[in-house]
Amino acid sequence: MRSLEQIREWPVRHAAAGVLGPFGVTTEGDVDRVFPLASVTKPLVAYAVLVAVEEGAIELDQPAGPPGATVRHLLAHTSGIAFDTTEVLAAPGAKRIYSSAGYELLAGFVTEQTGIAFDDYLRDAVFAPLGMTGSVLAGPAGHACRSTVADLVRFARELLSPRLISEQTHAEAISVQFPGVNGVLPGYGSQRPNDWGLGFEIRDDKSPHWTGATNSPRTYGHFGQSGTFLWVDPVIGVAGIALADENFGDWARTAWPTLSDAIIAESTHEGNTLAK
Repeated sequence: MRSLEQIREWPVRHAAAGVLGPFGVTTEGDVDRVFPLASVTKPLVAYAVLVAVEEGAIELDQPAGPPGATVRHLLAHTSGIAFDTTEVLAAPGAKRIYSSAGYELLAGFVTEQTGIAFDDYLRDAVFAPLGMTGSVLAGPAGHACRSTVADLVRFARELLSPRLISEQTHAEAISVQFPGVNGVLPGYGSQRPNDWGLGFEIRDDKSPHWTGATNSPRTYGHFGQSGTFLWVDPVIGVAGIALADENFGDWARTAWPTLSDAIIAESTHEGNTLAK
């Protein structure tokens, strides 16, 4: 897949990328290099929370966080608390306020309900069963995972064909929660609506956006301030991953959509070729 060669021209010191689809896996760069994920941590943490739901340790609509909020509100950034503190800025469900603090509350809640330290729970619930041996949560649950392209390809494979959680739970996770709620998408301003699932941002018709113009509206995933992204487009069954060591900025606003569109164009062509 020649599209991944674009990362060689990115203004970063190190980058690696991967694509997973019906045609298999293609990678570029050192796929075993460990990068800080920043907010790409959140989908991993959310998945562990969903495993806890499946195990019956917690419930999505169980009270958690500020008064009136639930696990679902925290996962979908509608608990009403601020980005990096537990200050309440809105009533639960009223606004989409992107909150790393909310994910720290989630981690604490899982620990409280299970008696297991959250970094251990995440390892045992997600990393170990998927063979993500290069991944670790090394701090707050909102932004402190470290991982590799090789490991995130394994996670993307799970997202395309879930086995750690049920199809029903997975479908809910990638569906809009609290439809019609407005908010700010970090780096891209006010979105009306600012659609989100359970731990995954949903592309819908947002523009501009960090994914490509040709990504389907059903595309879901996350990007991180450290220069990282992971998206899954379920319409074509393709996932794209890129990790870099340069913080998100204007370079990423240009490079990421360009790469994503190239991945989709090449994936679609590859799929058509295989179908003949």
